[in-house]
Amino acid sequence: NHSLAALKFARKANGVSALHGHVSREMWKHHEGICPIISITNAQNWQYWADKQLYKAMDANDDFTFDDRKKHLKKRAFEIVADQTGKKFDPNVLTIVWARRFAGYKRASMLTYDMARFEKLLSNSKYPIQIIWAGKPYPVDYPAISEFNDLVQISKNYKNVAVLIGHELALSKRIKQASDIWLNNPRVPREASGTSGMTAAMNGAVNLTTNDGWIREFANLGSNCFAVPLVDYDNYTVEEQDDYDRDKLYDILEKEILPMYYDHPKAWHNIQWKGMKDVKLHFNSNRMAEEYYTDLYEKLLHAPKENQ
Repeated sequence: NHSLAALKFARKANGVSALHGHVSREMWKHHEGICPIISITNAQNWQYWADKQLYKAMDANDDFTFDDRKKHLKKRAFEIVADQTGKKFDPNVLTIVWARRFAGYKRASMLTYDMARFEKLLSNSKYPIQIIWAGKPYPVDYPAISEFNDLVQISKNYKNVAVLIGHELALSKRIKQASDIWLNNPRVPREASGTSGMTAAMNGAVNLTTNDGWIREFANLGSNCFAVPLVDYDNYTVEEQDDYDRDKLYDILEKEILPMYYDHPKAWHNIQWKGMKDVKLHFNSNRMAEEYYTDLYEKLLHAPKENQ
């Protein structure tokens, strides 16, 4: 086993979130001679990803300018939606985005697991929504390819659902700027870290997520994001876990997010702004680089020779 050999020969290893470090230590605890496994949580480059005008308006406590800038960013991204799909999205409508690598455990199509509830959500005239999916499966990951193709077919039935192709850096940045809700629903605890929610938060998007990866260290529920309450998933079958997570996501959307977004804009701003501040403070890549140097590389460089 190459992974086992690597952990035996390494002097130190790290997980890419606190949870990933914990899961990794649990995985390898029954093997002898395993190197120490610490945690250094992933981060993103704020200077590259963040919309500075949004931050400027937030820092000035300027609600009008903040909203005006966010709507401009949405309009600009929706030009891509129109180019690719022919659909005209509305910048005044709450927009949910799911965009990252397609993989089974990330459950891209989770909202469609209950089509009756999906239809109800999409047809809500009081609290309208728009949904964008984007991302890429690995070339030979046929289940993920099928899931992507299924979403494309589903999207053709709704004027407020779009699936975008060409998910590279430019598109990724645009749709994060357009996102009001960044949907992230991996099957706990499969996500090592995840970073797309970090860059989304840097653009005024609010994370709606399962409690996995980096979110465990970020989430201050009702303050900077929305997350599915943790349960003991070890006692759940995969199907039961999927049902629980799906139902909780819908409950949060219908009972908390939509009323707040449309009826209580100041409360919505408070969550946006708290997320923007928290992600800049704790999940900027400067912090990550420093931790790799001080907690991993520097200690290895100065380790006693008998330990090298």
